[in-house]
Amino acid sequence: MILVYKFFKESFLFALNALRTNVLRTILTLSGVTIGIFSIISVFTLIDFLEKQVRESIESLGNNVVYIQKWPWTPPEGESEYPWWRYMNRQVPSLDDYEQIKRRSQIAEDVSYVMSSQKMLQYEDNSYDNVAVMGVSEGFDNIWTFEISDGRYFSPFESISGVGVAVIGAEIADELFRGVDPIGKRVKMMGRKLMVIGVIQRQGSDIFGNSLDKNMIIPVKYARTLFNLRSESVNPMILVKGKEGYTSDDMVDELTGVMRAIRRIKPQGDNDFALNRISLVQKNFDSLFDFIDLAGWFIGGFSILVGGFGIANIMFVSVKERTRIIGIQKALGAKRKFILLQFLIESTVLSLLGGLAGLLIIFGIALTVSLITDSEMALTLLNIMKGIGISSFIGIVSGFIPAWKASKMDPVEAINSL
Repeated sequence: MILVYKFFKESFLFALNALRTNVLRTILTLSGVTIGIFSIISVFTLIDFLEKQVRESIESLGNNVVYIQKWPWTPPEGESEYPWWRYMNRQVPSLDDYEQIKRRSQIAEDVSYVMSSQKMLQYEDNSYDNVAVMGVSEGFDNIWTFEISDGRYFSPFESISGVGVAVIGAEIADELFRGVDPIGKRVKMMGRKLMVIGVIQRQGSDIFGNSLDKNMIIPVKYARTLFNLRSESVNPMILVKGKEGYTSDDMVDELTGVMRAIRRIKPQGDNDFALNRISLVQKNFDSLFDFIDLAGWFIGGFSILVGGFGIANIMFVSVKERTRIIGIQKALGAKRKFILLQFLIESTVLSLLGGLAGLLIIFGIALTVSLITDSEMALTLLNIMKGIGISSFIGIVSGFIPAWKASKMDPVEAINSL
């Protein structure tokens, strides 16, 4: 074991010394590998970052949630075009549908009816336009993830009775009240006054553009006195969250039967409702990530290929420059495997230096992004290992032929070479 350690140590030191004596050549050679590793690992890092953002966005929309709506999010399976004409005469989800689902569903943990509309809010002389007003029923706070920073959420009595109370987003609170405590104050909307009872903790926009910072949430029983809930303009939907242990497929199967029974659809009739799931969006993002991943390999592969040829070329030059040294080593009893390993380690170290330089650049970029934005971008251990592994592989492959040629040299011919 000690002999093996000494063998590797001597080979490594010999290779490192050879690289040090040709600094400029080393830098020019490793630049190709640096660009290649930077291209590939930066794509992996970007994909990890985007996937993290998507997961966090999905969690905010509610895990294991089915959205009952008029329009499906994607075309039917097997169809490339969206057949909008099939859906335009459907009726929107109603409060009656919501009540029926609450009674009939066996696997729903929470059910909530949600409508939304853009309106202007006023407080004294201040106004805020394009506020997303959401009328929600009970259960919404258990399905949609958010925290209350000031005040409180609706009580069950306030939700059922339809009291004129509101929970507002952090940006609305900042713009309308400008330093004044909004709790207990009344905002004006559509000629009505609503009392602010809570402020939602600032979220920032997720990857889907969703955020409650510019939203105002009111009880749906109050909202129906202001809006026509049977109108498609208020985008009514029913959110259903499944119990622990049940998948979204289980929920879709049950809700399909429940909704068909509520709507009294005949066995041969088509559904007049859509059951949308976040997994449908995830599939599209998975395809996008696969494409970005492939593009990263394609772009980085060319750079690494160029870098690999550069390393191979330099190794051929290095072998030629050290032909006499190789002959002397073999005359003194150096075995072929020592010569082979000596040049393989040299090419691998060269490639690793380029790879580490690429990883260092990515680390700097990720750190900069994390410092100037609210999002955390990180170079993961897995991506670091990928970068080191790819660099090592390129170094071994690029240096094998020159190393093999050096190991097979005749010592007499090598010593007498010019």
